[in-house]
Amino acid sequence: MQEHRIDLSEVSLNVVSAGPSDGPLVLLLHGFPQHGASWWRQIGALADAGYRVWAPDQRGYNTSSKPSELAAYHLDRLAGDVVELIDVAGSEKAHVVGHDWGGGVAWWTAIRHASRVAKLGILNMPHPQVLVQRHLRFHIHRCWYFYFFMLPRVPEMVLARDDRRAMIESIRSTGNPDAFTDADLEAMRQVAGEPGALTGMINWYRAVMRLPLDLTDVRVRVPTLIIWGARDRFISRTMADHSLALCDDGRLELMEKASHWVQSEEPERVNALLGRFLGSGHSGLG
Repeated sequence: MQEHRIDLSEVSLNVVSAGPSDGPLVLLLHGFPQHGASWWRQIGALADAGYRVWAPDQRGYNTSSKPSELAAYHLDRLAGDVVELIDVAGSEKAHVVGHDWGGGVAWWTAIRHASRVAKLGILNMPHPQVLVQRHLRFHIHRCWYFYFFMLPRVPEMVLARDDRRAMIESIRSTGNPDAFTDADLEAMRQVAGEPGALTGMINWYRAVMRLPLDLTDVRVRVPTLIIWGARDRFISRTMADHSLALCDDGRLELMEKASHWVQSEEPERVNALLGRFLGSGHSGLG
């Protein structure tokens, strides 16, 4: 894997890349509280399969730009970063795969910029309409932290306690404790410790709660694979079914023994599913 810096119109992003420069482009979009290199179990497998893989640290994370205004974290702007990355790569389209908040950006990119997305892969993140109209309204016992994150400054203070170790170690308690190596967790702790990173990361939650989304015409028309860890403590598995119903050409793969951190807990199966899905036709990729 290599790291490089890419300057976009609004932000500068750190990007982890691997694979042949002439391979079909795959963008891997991370969620909270991870970063681009957190996809290392998938990056190597996809690169070995001949894909050109880019895994950015999205805005607000790690050493990437951290705009101060809340509007900078609206899904329109985050999806705009994805489109610009595709442009910089010199591609017409990309396969876009996202987990958690990265899945939210992937959904929105496929909805608003369908011509730039060849295939869409989603890991444990509901469609934005399902997130806003179902999950956040009717599953408060699961998503209470969204509301906690609306407080000014207090969430940053809580997450920063004990040098951010308690925040990172809590990941192990929400899934298979053996899924993450000590190096994985230490990398996430350091990423969250970059100046302004905790606020940037939390602003993703604040933006979706405070800034309206245009939820008209939000069907997904590109081929879509939803991979879902059924033991997700944060998001009910029913959200996967509701999300699939908004896809014209979608398929849902449930992993009964996996949690929210499905790509770390079941990497071989996730990699196999992604490989078969993405490999069933490369037409239209630059």
